[in-house]
Amino acid sequence: MGLSDQRVGAVVAVSDFEAAKRFYEGQLGLEPADSQEQAVVYPCADGTSLVVYVSPDNAGRNPATSAGWEIDDLDGTMAELAARGVTFEQYDQPGIKTDAHGVFDAGPFRAAWMKDPDGNTLAMTERA
Repeated sequence: MGLSDQRVGAVVAVSDFEAAKRFYEGQLGLEPADSQEQAVVYPCADGTSLVVYVSPDNAGRNPATSAGWEIDDLDGTMAELAARGVTFEQYDQPGIKTDAHGVFDAGPFRAAWMKDPDGNTLAMTERA
């Protein structure tokens, strides 16, 4: 079997484990399934997961999106997260310009981005 036949998950490095857990659990609302001293697994839909682990030398060093969720209701999810203190990124660059709420409308999909305490970029995408 090739890799395309296997599930894949996202892994995000953080520098402050407690701050990261407050963000991922308290603000994003993820529930930990397996938590160790320096790593936690957050299960998501269809057997996927997000792993957050302590690695201060690598935390926040990726300028691109580190993980993303496909969601059904972008506006509703953004409102829920904003009520928990999550802020959404504003972009005005070639190919990506967000509106005042932080939403990029590409036609076939809409997306929004947020950052964790280390600056790791996370995305949410809603297909049309």
